[in-house]
Amino acid sequence: MGEPYVGARTPRREDARLLTGKGRYVGAVRLPGTAHAYVVRSPIAHGRLVGCDAKAAWAVEGVLDVITPSDAADLRLPCVSLAPGQRMTSYRVLDDTIRYAGQPLAVVVARTPEAARDAAEVVDLSLDELPAAVGAERALEDGAPLLYPEWGTNVVTDFTLGDADCASFVEQAAHVVEMTFTMGRVSPYPMEPRGVVASYAGDELTVHVSSQAPHHVREHLADALGLSHGRVRVISGDTGGGFGGKEHVYPDEALICLAAMRLGRPVSWSESPGDRLFATLPARAAVHRARLALDDDGRFLALHADVIGDMGAHPSNVGAATFAVTATLLPGPYRFDRVAVRVRGVVTNTTPTGSYRGFGQPEGSLTRERLIDEAARRLGIDRVELRLRNMLGPGELPYTTRVYQRYDSGDYPLALRTLRDLVTPVEKSDGRRRGIGYSCHVESTGMGPSMDLKATDIQAAGYETAVLRMEQDASVVVSSGVVSIGQGIETALAQLAADRVGVPIERVRVVLGDTAATPYSSIGSIASRSLAVGGGALIRAADQLRGKLVALAAHRLEASPDDLEIAEDAVRVKGDPAASITLRELATSAWRGWDLPDGVSPGLEERVSHDPAGYTFAYGAHAAAVAVDPETGAVEVERYWVVNDAGVLVNPAVVEGQICGGVAQSIGMALTEEIVYTPEGQPITDYLLPTTREVPDIEVVMLQTPSPVTPGGMKGVGEAGTIGPPAAIANAVAAALPEIADQITDVPLTPARLWSLLAAAPPR
Repeated sequence: MGEPYVGARTPRREDARLLTGKGRYVGAVRLPGTAHAYVVRSPIAHGRLVGCDAKAAWAVEGVLDVITPSDAADLRLPCVSLAPGQRMTSYRVLDDTIRYAGQPLAVVVARTPEAARDAAEVVDLSLDELPAAVGAERALEDGAPLLYPEWGTNVVTDFTLGDADCASFVEQAAHVVEMTFTMGRVSPYPMEPRGVVASYAGDELTVHVSSQAPHHVREHLADALGLSHGRVRVISGDTGGGFGGKEHVYPDEALICLAAMRLGRPVSWSESPGDRLFATLPARAAVHRARLALDDDGRFLALHADVIGDMGAHPSNVGAATFAVTATLLPGPYRFDRVAVRVRGVVTNTTPTGSYRGFGQPEGSLTRERLIDEAARRLGIDRVELRLRNMLGPGELPYTTRVYQRYDSGDYPLALRTLRDLVTPVEKSDGRRRGIGYSCHVESTGMGPSMDLKATDIQAAGYETAVLRMEQDASVVVSSGVVSIGQGIETALAQLAADRVGVPIERVRVVLGDTAATPYSSIGSIASRSLAVGGGALIRAADQLRGKLVALAAHRLEASPDDLEIAEDAVRVKGDPAASITLRELATSAWRGWDLPDGVSPGLEERVSHDPAGYTFAYGAHAAAVAVDPETGAVEVERYWVVNDAGVLVNPAVVEGQICGGVAQSIGMALTEEIVYTPEGQPITDYLLPTTREVPDIEVVMLQTPSPVTPGGMKGVGEAGTIGPPAAIANAVAAALPEIADQITDVPLTPARLWSLLAAAPPR
């Protein structure tokens, strides 16, 4: 068959259709008789809807339906990730209590998009406005407006992970670095907006949706709408980016499905650009008060943090899970005698927060790595040396941290030393001040063992199932519950199948994204798990299929299976190519039930579920070179380096692309992106994404330490690039501006923020 596919830079098979306008996106779905929906959203952040008069809307020509809160009083969606003591486990899709600007209050359906929008503008909302609580710290203050007065508090959950005696270790240490960090609220920004086309016919609801988890959407829609799961089909096609923002069903999406059921005709809706900052769940918003304790030799003793997470108006699908992940990954690749993290999830009068690429890990890395750099500055120790002094070595793995994570494999010091050797400073004399910053992280990937999810109160399963079939013509079909969201999974699965079965990749077809045609996947393509878990299932299925092929050939050739190999479209005796039987002949006989050994069933199809024994842990080291203009506070990232280990690389080109894309995305988090609210809870809609001007060339070096957890040794990589940049860039800015180094605590590091710090600093 030639060179193996695994490890090769095989061109992405998805790209041919995506780059020629043949992508299967929701916006391209055209069904006969489709009506169009428009969502009416609240203009205020807190209050009550005391009236919703739709008479004027009904008078608009072409209007077919208007859905108000009274029409959907019992329609609720669940919170899947539940935190200890969480006060709320589901929420109304349409609620007459308003808790954020942009909250859906009604849906208008008409024959054309224009008519739906015109009618929505004349829906008469009677609102009783209340004071807003904006910002998690503000919501904790005495006298703050309460979003749920019956609770008597705005705290949804309050729990601690780690060592109970951690605080005393900190207080007794020779050196303590204490800092408070604030992470701005940022938004996933996929190229394809959220969208739905729902149709209801013959008692079956078919939903075309841009989603990372179609089976997840199916079960939540079915439960919310009172349908049996078998009567709901969800098709995700080519999802044009997800980044965590499309891992569940939204209230507005559920309402479109309700509209289709009420009308008995297809209904289409797509999120408008103006609604995205109101409606798609943002993430990151958190405040960390953290302390790093060291002894006189610079040995890390303890790490203690108080994490206050802004959950927005109500717990979303993931609730406080992002803040819990911050806590569990806070130690990173280092040894600590004690670690403890208190986590508080707080409701505020803002859009509910959810998932975003990295899922709490960039925030934790920023806190830890800034503390380490500040400790190095105060103690006069080289930043890289201090890290290496405290870093877990390869001989210490597997290793269980003080916050319960069992790191599987790797060489963390090698990654940092490799990075240090790559870094070269920028030498220019242009009046700007320059610095280089480092950050290291361990990344949780391959979510995860189903019983672990149960133990942590996540209402979902962590296994994946692969169905692998060889047709009579010896072509191969792979069916998996994970989906394509631009991450190259279709190509990677084809590479695995081709290698493991022994057929050319051109004869492998991959089927994804349709709940009627793919095996069940509880949580789909999230958490850097598609290849680590879905690929693990496929490898096991391929090994079984290959074993059956060899067994069938051994029976026909009267040879021992150990003496056979698959090569050149045949199973043949090793060293005697003439003694062979073609794969096509074997497959045809198998499907016809001819010449089968005793006890072997007809057909060539294997279905395998893989529930991993544990999470996999990728890791990386990042460095950024920045230039800061002291006159304006503007920061330019001039160079960027990454050393990353994601285990066995199925397709290095895809991995590099994932890392570079993640870095670019996280440069935005570090420097420009933030959703800012007024005190009244109105989002300021200026949102500055990084462009090619802000993203430098990124040099990537990849290490490969196989994971002992995953068949094939893969680890996840989809989020790797996002975790390191905020910390590396902040550390670089601190190095460039030592007079305010201890105040480099908040991201994004906007020019206004840095200029204000510099203006208040004493002269150099």
